[in-house]
Formats: sequence, structure tokens, C-alpha cells
Amino acid sequence: MSSTSLESTLELWSTTLRQAKQRIRPLFAAPSVAASANAFLDGLLGGERRKTGWMRAEAAGDPGPWRQQAVLGRTHWDAEALRDVVRDYVLETLGSPDAVVVIDETGFLKQGRASCGVGRQYTGSAGKITNCQIGVFAAYVSDQGHAFIDRQLYLPKAWAGDPARRRAAHVPEAITFATKPQLALAMIERAIKAEVPFAWVAADSIYGVGEIELALRRAYKGYVLGVTGQHRFWSWDQNLDVAGTAEEIAKDLSETDWIRLSAGSGTKGPRLFDWAYLPLATLPADALDAALDQSVWTRGLLVRRSLSDGSFSYFTTWCPAGTPVQTLVAVEGRRWAIEDAFETAKTELGLAHNESRSWHGWHRHVSLVMLAFAMLARVRRLANGAPPKTPLIAKLAGTVVHPGDPARGDAAGAAAH
Repeated sequence: MSSTSLESTLELWSTTLRQAKQRIRPLFAAPSVAASANAFLDGLLGGERRKTGWMRAEAAGDPGPWRQQAVLGRTHWDAEALRDVVRDYVLETLGSPDAVVVIDETGFLKQGRASCGVGRQYTGSAGKITNCQIGVFAAYVSDQGHAFIDRQLYLPKAWAGDPARRRAAHVPEAITFATKPQLALAMIERAIKAEVPFAWVAADSIYGVGEIELALRRAYKGYVLGVTGQHRFWSWDQNLDVAGTAEEIAKDLSETDWIRLSAGSGTKGPRLFDWAYLPLATLPADALDAALDQSVWTRGLLVRRSLSDGSFSYFTTWCPAGTPVQTLVAVEGRRWAIEDAFETAKTELGLAHNESRSWHGWHRHVSLVMLAFAMLARVRRLANGAPPKTPLIAKLAGTVVHPGDPARGDAAGAAAH
């Protein structure tokens, strides 16, 4: 890297940080609180591996963590307002009409039972049932990058129905028990209401059915949502006689039904799988809801087969009629971005280092981390210049390898996993 490019990068970082602090200044009534929030943000972006209160305080030259801890607990400011600021900031940098909103969750390992929402529950982060908090997140993924735009702490029934624990953790009275799909639905509805530009939603099987599908259809948004093998599908097309569970349908597919496609680049190259797509029903949108227009959409089943062990994954899809399977695969492949975001936010920005036990503390900490991550996305985007002329989804859609193609054998595909 030349000295000029280094100087430009440092100036870009300085400008981005300064602008981010100016953007959040109206959220804090007192200048001292704004200064503490700025120091908190500096600490998240600093070089310390653990972003604990003491570590951040030491980096800021404070005698102790109390000033920054007050930002999370003892001062009054609206974490939801910061969430909206972050969302708008992300859209200014990454906004694209063909973007994908990805919904997923991550766990935060905790000891004891005082931290808001903590309990023994399954988290994919640890791959087991353990004592933790669960946060549901929405990420915005476009051809220009990805960043978080929404989040909420999952409050288990044991917490939602316990007045004493709620009071101790300062859970607002308006917060009641909501399932993870209900939290995801609220995030999608907030994005639609805020006129976030996106064309697709992708999520795993926890979020794959029910009200989320209806909300997206009514908003004319496509989706690729994971479902279990027991989810039932049937064809409304008289030329296609298909009915049964996703697993049953997949087992009846012939080899000619499969096509080998990349779902994006992984650490070992293209993430190759075999895919089969069945368009089960093509109909005007108003056939499902009289309030919709007559644009034609297709409901389908997308099946992914692993090259290494032959295992299946299943997705229910909704898309404009004529959408090729390559596009659906590219949309599903964008789910990797939120996993990358979780890893980066936890290892580099202190997402999992929240020491506050309250409802407000969790959301304030996480929202500040989201802002720090959005800054990373902005610097990366501006440093790399203009986006490629070919959108990423279209680019990925052109990555087709047929099973048995001598140009890429099964060994190469397996190495990509």
C-alpha cells in the first residue's frame, strides 16, 4: 500500500467516525452523555480483543468503566431511535432495489440468571442447549456490502411472565412474549414501513412459514425461506402432479432434475451444491388477496443437496413469474452474510461483551455495535470505489456447473465446503 493510499484510508476512517458521531449527537440531551457514547464507540472500534468496560475505559484514559457503563444503564436515551439511525445510515451506503433482507439469530453465553432474557436454551452459536441470551437480527445484503439494520432480544416465557424478573431487568411494560418468527415479522414490517429498498427476504427454517410469508406477498417481496423436511407442498399446476412433504418430493426427483450451482464464494472457493427447483403454482397475486394487483407470481419448492454427504435442505419460495433457479440460489446464498456479520461483530467489535443486565442495556450496547459495523461497511464500500456494473445476484446466477461437468468434479465441489 502506498503512502498516499494509506493517508487516504486514514482520512476516510477519520471522516467516517466524525460523521457517525455527528449523526447520533441529537439522540443525547446532555453533551456529557454524547461524549461518553462517542468514547464507547471509539472503544468498540479499538484494537483491544475484549471490549469490556474496563478495557474501553483504559483505552479512553478513564479511571474506571463507570462513565461508559452509564451510557448503557443510568442515562436516558432511546435505543430504538439509534436503531433507526443505523438503518438509514446503512441504506445510504448499501441501498439497492434488489437487496436481500436476511433474518437470523445468535446466542450470547451468560452465567447466572439475572441478565435480561437469559436461560437454558438452544443456540446455534454453541451448537447446544446452554445458559444464554438469544438476539434476533435483520441484516441488509446488497451487491455493495452488508450490515445489520434491526435487532431484538428474545424474551422467553419464563421471563415474560415473571413480574419480579421483569422489574429487576427494567423490561418495558409494552414488551410481552413473542416468538422468534413474530420478532422477525415485526422487523420485516418495520423495514417495509420505512420504505427500505429490498426485493427478497431469506431466512432459515425457524422463520420459514406463516405470517411472514403473507406479509411479504402483500408487500410484493420475494422470499427464499428454509422449511423442514416435513413441510407439505402441493402443485396447483394441472401439468405438474406433486404433493407431499418436502422430504418425500425430494426423494422422488430424478438426476435430471438437479443442477450444480454456486451459492457464492466461501473460504475455499465457490460454495457448490446440487439444486432442484419445482415451480408449484403460478398465479396472479390477487388470487391470494383481493387487495393485490394482478401481477403474476410463482410459489415453489427449492431443494439443496450437499455434494459431500447427499443431505437435503428445503426452501419455500415466492418470486415473480419467470425467475430462474439461479436467482433463487443466489438469494439463498446471501444468508452467509449475516453469519459473517455475527462473527466479525463478536470477534472485532465486542457484540458478545455486553456487561449490562437490563433490557435497555442490551439494546443500547447492540445498537452501538451495529453502528460500528455499519461504519466498517461504509469504509469498505468507499475505499473499494464504485460497485461492479453487474449486480452480485446476477453475477452469481451465471455461475452454473452441471453435475458431472469435467471442468469441476465432485472433488472440487466437496473442497468448497
